[in-house]
Amino acid sequence: MEDRWSAAAALVDSSRRALYDYVRQQDHPVTREEAAHAQHISRGLAAFHLDKLVDAGLLRSRYQAPTDRPRGRGRSPKVYEQAAPDGLAITIPERRYRLIAEILADAVASEPADATEAARRQAHQRGRDLGAAVKEQGREADLPTVLAGLGFEPRPASTGRLRLHNCPFHALAARQTTLVCGLNHAFLAGLVDTLAAGVVPELVPRPGACCVELAPEAA
Repeated sequence: MEDRWSAAAALVDSSRRALYDYVRQQDHPVTREEAAHAQHISRGLAAFHLDKLVDAGLLRSRYQAPTDRPRGRGRSPKVYEQAAPDGLAITIPERRYRLIAEILADAVASEPADATEAARRQAHQRGRDLGAAVKEQGREADLPTVLAGLGFEPRPASTGRLRLHNCPFHALAARQTTLVCGLNHAFLAGLVDTLAAGVVPELVPRPGACCVELAPEAA
């Protein structure tokens, strides 16, 4: 419990939270210089906040030689990356276990004899309903914006795909991978049905990320 509160307290400072979010969203270890440049602060201030995040258990650090230039003399730069996702019981990155719980509860109540298939249908309909609600309310219907609001952390890949760097159902997916990833796929399929014509969700499991990628529909 004390570790959890220490971690939460470490994120109260807005500059520190911004640095944490930046490091967490990168697909490579981040140096102090890169973090400082990204947040428009001094290297010394970036180093201070990054080390505080390490002390709180939110980031981990090590020394790593640069891979894009020859190694010179002296110590390798210190780099930072997110600590193991199960290390602390705080909801960063975002989790949405209530959605899965409601889908499963409705499925068991409506079709107990085949709850798994019923849950997939429920998940698909939930996605469609959400997409329709976004449009009806006149809100921004851009798919990446909606996915970001759901906690998926979407980022475009060079292949034209949209990769989802966070699984909002992480702990459940680790316990029941086939079931939860199937429900996630069905939910996203329903969502793109109403928000993004020409986009297809595909199961592409990757460690530490969402099991689904969104790909352009083949011509």
